[in-house]
Amino acid sequence: MDRFSTPDARAPLTRRQLLRAAGLGVAGLGAVPALAACKVGAGTKTNGSGATPNLKIGFVSPRTGSTAGFGEPDGYVLAQARKALAGGLTIGGKKYTVQIVDKDSQSDPQRAAQVTNDLINAQGVDLVLTTSTPETVNPVSDACEAAGVPCISTVVPWESWYFGRGAKPGAPSPFKYTFHFSFGVEQFNLAYTHLWPQVPTNNKVGVMWPNDSDGNAIRQELGPLLGKAGYTIVDPGAYTDGTNDYSSQIGKFKEQGCDIFNTFPIPPDFATFWQQAAQQGYKPKIAQIAKTGLFPSQVEALGPIGLGLASGAYWHPTFPYSSSLTKLSSKDLTDGYQSSTGKQWTQQVGASMAVFDAGAAALQAAADPKDRAGLAKAIGSLQVQTPLGNLQWGKGPVPNVVVTPIIGGQWVAASAGSKYKLDFVLCENSCDSNVPVAAKLRPYGT
Repeated sequence: MDRFSTPDARAPLTRRQLLRAAGLGVAGLGAVPALAACKVGAGTKTNGSGATPNLKIGFVSPRTGSTAGFGEPDGYVLAQARKALAGGLTIGGKKYTVQIVDKDSQSDPQRAAQVTNDLINAQGVDLVLTTSTPETVNPVSDACEAAGVPCISTVVPWESWYFGRGAKPGAPSPFKYTFHFSFGVEQFNLAYTHLWPQVPTNNKVGVMWPNDSDGNAIRQELGPLLGKAGYTIVDPGAYTDGTNDYSSQIGKFKEQGCDIFNTFPIPPDFATFWQQAAQQGYKPKIAQIAKTGLFPSQVEALGPIGLGLASGAYWHPTFPYSSSLTKLSSKDLTDGYQSSTGKQWTQQVGASMAVFDAGAAALQAAADPKDRAGLAKAIGSLQVQTPLGNLQWGKGPVPNVVVTPIIGGQWVAASAGSKYKLDFVLCENSCDSNVPVAAKLRPYGT
């Protein structure tokens, strides 16, 4: 595997830059673990009968900003986790109360690092959980690694998380406190190469892969894999997040006759591109998107041009798995979310629930959950059941990472009688044969 690169100054900030932005000079890095350790007991509560030890879990996700769609179900998931942990945890014969402190990254790397350092240094958290996109997850993980605080994260392609933070192929893992579970490039490749043959095309793929952690990882790894599978990649080059005019890219896709389109953008960029593509007459037979178009609100906002978009699911209501913390099945989570919020399910419900399953299981697996090094060691061999399936660290593909599936599917009009406008149907299951397939991929716009 090649090392992932960041071609220019517009690439994601380094760990050094993020920590400096959060108010931690480079000279202060060595002091962070000591400062944090002084606060280990800060969460202890005292009642009439003596001290009851308290465990604090920090949770960081994007609830506002450009990737706010990922944080949409946070309120529901947090309520379920807090309810399940209301009675505390008994670990090694000792009873602990458990407190969850949640923070909004605002979809901004500097903000993500800042709130994480606040959780560590001001709140004295014992464990940090984080989810959704490198812009949030990578700086949170870096801050935790620097401070020696265990962290579990999800919903970032694992290559973007692992190599995007400085790990090198073939070298020992540089991370001792940060752990991750998510899909990767190989899972996208499996989904795409099982999904796309369901529609006859010329196998020419026009790609819009941005100059960020996701885009660089995808370009370097997914492109060659698709080439080996017989697809011709038409790549106009990395673009900057926030670009407003995609005329040159659209012109190239039309000129090359790209029957398939694939992109990994932040949501606002795709909306801009897709509207311009429709205006300029680019209509591929397959429009495959990732990182956006994951949630019904994003697709509905596109209007008629959103119908028929192909995407991938890292969780779906039909996943045959349950949450070990709440004992809720995937269907239970779906029904509970829709009834309590009045909104249609999103796949982030299952993923965010899964990170709390992993967090609670990690605390229970540790001999002493207040011992950060011991807690990190426990995560390194943790096995836990989640709505995404069974997670087990220690089996690769690299240390600190568990790979989860991507299932290919498509946005279609909801069936008659549904209270919602759209439905996401699964069309292949190459990454997990336990997940049921419900339909065949149809050409975009038909």
